[in-house]
Amino acid sequence: MSYVTVTRQIEVRVEPHYLADQSDPSAGRFFFAYRVDITNQSQASVQIRTRFWHITDGNGRVEVVEGPGVVGEEPILHPGESFGYTSGCPLETPHGVMVGHYGVEALDGTRFTIAIPAFSLDTPFAVRTLN
Repeated sequence: MSYVTVTRQIEVRVEPHYLADQSDPSAGRFFFAYRVDITNQSQASVQIRTRFWHITDGNGRVEVVEGPGVVGEEPILHPGESFGYTSGCPLETPHGVMVGHYGVEALDGTRFTIAIPAFSLDTPFAVRTLN
């Protein structure tokens, strides 16, 4: 399943996956990978400067992750260009939710944020609850 948001004509698409081979449910360790594709559909070139993630596990515990760029890069996206990467998230529960935003700078120096859609991290055997 893909999750999509568009902010200022910049699309962020996320596709999460459960990685059973890197998880150990009996030890309370569940690992998820997620693929992010950022597509600049605007007429301006932009650079991804920062990332911010709000991660909530199935027990309602929250972790905040923020820092420069994405996967060690601060990519520049010209009109029509895309940048994609894969990352991961360990949880102590079989389901959780991630949401966030990127700090972006247009080449004219204008700064703004673009939304990362909320997406669900679920194992095939997770019993979903609302937190």
